[in-house]
Amino acid sequence: MTEKSALSDLAVFGGAPLFDAPKSTSNLVRPELDAFLGYSRQFFAAAGQGGSGPVVEALETRLAALHEARHCVSFCSGFWALVLAIATLARPGRTQVVMPSLTYRRMADVVAWTGLVPHFCDVDPASLAISATSAAAKLNEQTALILAVHPIVNCCDVHGLEALARQHDLPLLFDSVESVYETVAGGKIGRFGDAEVFSLHASKLLNGFEGGYITTNNAALAEALRRGREGGLATPQPGLNARLNEVHAAMALAGLDDLQAQVLRNRERYLAYRSLLADMHGLRLLDFDPQQQTSFKTIVAELTEAWPLTRDETVRILNAERILARAYYAPPLHLKPMAYPAISSPLPVTEFYAQRLLLLPCGHFIEQQDIAAVAGLLDFIRRHGAAIRRRCEETAA
Repeated sequence: MTEKSALSDLAVFGGAPLFDAPKSTSNLVRPELDAFLGYSRQFFAAAGQGGSGPVVEALETRLAALHEARHCVSFCSGFWALVLAIATLARPGRTQVVMPSLTYRRMADVVAWTGLVPHFCDVDPASLAISATSAAAKLNEQTALILAVHPIVNCCDVHGLEALARQHDLPLLFDSVESVYETVAGGKIGRFGDAEVFSLHASKLLNGFEGGYITTNNAALAEALRRGREGGLATPQPGLNARLNEVHAAMALAGLDDLQAQVLRNRERYLAYRSLLADMHGLRLLDFDPQQQTSFKTIVAELTEAWPLTRDETVRILNAERILARAYYAPPLHLKPMAYPAISSPLPVTEFYAQRLLLLPCGHFIEQQDIAAVAGLLDFIRRHGAAIRRRCEETAA
């Protein structure tokens, strides 16, 4: 690592990058190879080279128990899990899905794939998530589904949204891809609403290379999802095969074996960031709720008015140092061009925070010394922000 003592040391101005290897914001956890191979031997012994088999069944059983849910249905990806959940749950004859705009970049694409129309709502400024109040403002006679997405840090108001859905007799689907390990008052994420969707992508808490799953307490819904996974659901792509492969299930099971240890490692990283950034004027780390169980997986910071540069300028400087920091869900979905119908309106809270939040390096390949180096660089940027801006303007001219 190269320390920064002058503006010319910054990589954006021609200096050597702080890190030799890029530092990612993705989890990229790597479970024990022997554990993965052990689970893989099970499907080889059963002559199952792909599709649903004994390892997939074992994974679904363990995931249902993890989430305190009656049923778990696995899929080849979180994307297709969402598509099939929306298509199965949406009220027939209605056209709109109420959903947040400050969320995953492809969430509106998922809704559009089912033939429905995204209807964007604002987020609560405390949780950065859809709330019962923000969702209620967008409900109408065409609402087919409420799609509630948990934010990256902590969770949305599960019970308020459940009450809203009951009041209006609407299905409620939670996108919980960032909340595998989390709890709220009343229990484990995975047991709420009509169903909850999770991801097994390598960037998530449980790395299955790729994959996804849905938890539900509704037996009829679980069976409908299984039929849809096998191509039995009417979607814009008939004959869909969305089964999870046995190899992916073996990887996810190995990750489950390591889950408690991974959470402890994540907690150490989070506490290091919290200590090093605690007194950094203009930067606020989003704190995990100490009253609930959490994975501490992803590190999110807010740049306040006191920070000397914009969020995007800060990200550019960090990226040049091979710190792969990135904006938190920006631009928000309602401000992006779309090739399909959507219902948008000004969303002031979403638009405000979409310009201020960034993700910092975390996950399996981040060590304590890396965190210290990132914090040191952020402090350098804070102290020399005005000079950095002048230098950037001169370079652009």
